[in-house]
Amino acid sequence: MDALTRRNAPWTASLALDLLPDTNGPRIEVLRGAVVVSPDGDYRQRAVQRELTHRVAQAARRCGLWAYRSVNIVAGHDLFIPHLAVLRRPGRGELAVPVTEAVLLAEITSPRMTVEPFDRVAEYRASAVPFHLHVDLRDGGVDVVLSKLSDGAYEPTVSAAAGTTFVMREPFALSFDPADLLDDEDAQDPDTEG
Repeated sequence: MDALTRRNAPWTASLALDLLPDTNGPRIEVLRGAVVVSPDGDYRQRAVQRELTHRVAQAARRCGLWAYRSVNIVAGHDLFIPHLAVLRRPGRGELAVPVTEAVLLAEITSPRMTVEPFDRVAEYRASAVPFHLHVDLRDGGVDVVLSKLSDGAYEPTVSAAAGTTFVMREPFALSFDPADLLDDEDAQDPDTEG
């Protein structure tokens, strides 16, 4: 990470990909010339990310799309790392994929995420990503909202809370109870535990 302290000029996605180390820890993104480092989520968020990626990947493949967890997406000079990306083509071992290949980008918010370093949804919208999926863990439950880009704004098309069924038809068909994204212990009602 020495490269972070030695650089006095604006960052670009290509510089970050060339100079910064691969990491399984924090997300290292570039927005408008600045490096943005965000800590990785808690274990609950990671479990939801794992389960969501698995379900989305299976459904997307049936429609000729590919889903990946935490991949590098390049939009101009910016570099984003969404929690989940559904792409028009496979990544083929590439380090990054252009945002134009993204059909859907997803973010998972947890109680730890009180302030985002930047408005990811606004950036995805500005890049004309057709769909955005948001999974919200902030109030102790699990809420899932799918939004579609329409006239420059994301409009919610499907939403569901834990205990109900989330059913989406585009850009591919997928249905699940948001509670099923949680690890078994996380899904238990604390009032019924013995």
